Amino acid sequence: MRLLNHPHIVKLFEVLATKTKIYFVMEYVKGGELFDKVAKGRFSEDLSRRYFQQLISAISYCHSHGVFHRDLKPENVLLDENGDLRVSDFGLSAVTSQIGNDGMLHTLCGTPAYVAPEILAKQGYDGAKIDVWSSGVILFVLNAGYLPFNDQNLMAMYRKIYTGSFRVPRWTSPDMKRFISRLLDPNPETRITVDGIVNDPWFKKGYHTNVKAEVVEGYFGNGKDEKGEFDFLNAFDLISYSSGLDLSHLFPESNSFDEERFISNESPEKLVEKIEQIAKRETETVTVTTKGWNILIKGQKGNLLLTVCINRLTEDLSIVEVRSFDDISGKKLRDLIKCRESPVLSESQ
Repeated sequence: MRLLNHPHIVKLFEVLATKTKIYFVMEYVKGGELFDKVAKGRFSEDLSRRYFQQLISAISYCHSHGVFHRDLKPENVLLDENGDLRVSDFGLSAVTSQIGNDGMLHTLCGTPAYVAPEILAKQGYDGAKIDVWSSGVILFVLNAGYLPFNDQNLMAMYRKIYTGSFRVPRWTSPDMKRFISRLLDPNPETRITVDGIVNDPWFKKGYHTNVKAEVVEGYFGNGKDEKGEFDFLNAFDLISYSSGLDLSHLFPESNSFDEERFISNESPEKLVEKIEQIAKRETETVTVTTKGWNILIKGQKGNLLLTVCINRLTEDLSIVEVRSFDDISGKKLRDLIKCRESPVLSESQ
C-alpha cells in the first residue's frame, strides 16, 4: 500500500508498533462496504458501469506499479462520503518480486466464489489476469444481485468456475452480456486484458480518464514527501533487513533465488544507470525494465534473471538488494553489480 497513491485506493498513512501490536494508520472511508450496498438490491447498468470504471482505474494503476491485489470482491471495496469507490484490504496482494522464474505467481489464495480458474489448476498464474477475472465477478454481482458461480458444494462451484458456466440475468443488455463474457473467459490466454477493457465500447461510455494518481517510487521509504523531496528508510524498514526475520524455513515452497545486499555511496539514480549499463553490456539478449528505483532483468525467453531494489539510506548512502534466480546469467550479473560496490554493513553496524 505504501507503493500506491490513487483516488480509488485506500491510503496508508503510517505504520506504528508496540511490543505486542502493529498499527496501520489508514484513510477513513465512512461509506461502508460495496457488498452492503449491493446486498440491498442490484444496481442499474449505468451505476454498475460507474463503479466498474472506478475499480478498473484502481486495478490498472496497481498493475502499472507492479502490485496485484488477488482478493478483489465487494467486501474489499469501500465507498466514501461521495459514493465513490475505494479498493482496500491488500492482505493477499503480491508484487513483481514474488514472480517465479517462469514468469508466474504460484501462491494459492483468494475467496472461493471470486477465484480465477487458473488458480484452481495449480500451474501458476498471471496476477493481472486473475484480478481481471475477479473484477468480472464483481461486475456480474452489481448487475445481477447474486454470484455467477455459486453452489453449496464447494467442488461443484469450482467445476462451474473452471468451465466458466454461468448465466447472465434476462435484464442484461447485449453489450454488457458480451463484455461480461470476455471478463469471465475461463481461458486466461483469451481473457480480455485491462487495456482491452478500457477500449471496450460498453466500458468507455461516460468514462473519464483524468484521474489524478501519483507515482510512489520504491518498495520501502524512498517515495517523495509533500515537498517533493525523497525521504529515507525508517526503523521498520531497516529491521526488515535483519536475518532474524527470515521465516522462509517455515514454508515448504520458498522462492528459489540467491540474495545479496550491499551499501553504496552512489545515489539511487546513478546506481540504476550503472546497473542498466552492466546488464546491457554483458548480454544483448536481456530485457531491462525500470520502475523508479526497482529493476527487473529478464532473459531471452522471458524468464526472470535478476531483480534489484534500491533504497536511500542517508544523504550519502544507498542500500541495494539484488536477487538472482536459478540462472547462470543472473548470478553473473549479480556478482558483477556487487563487485563494483562496498560490502553490506553487518547487523551490529
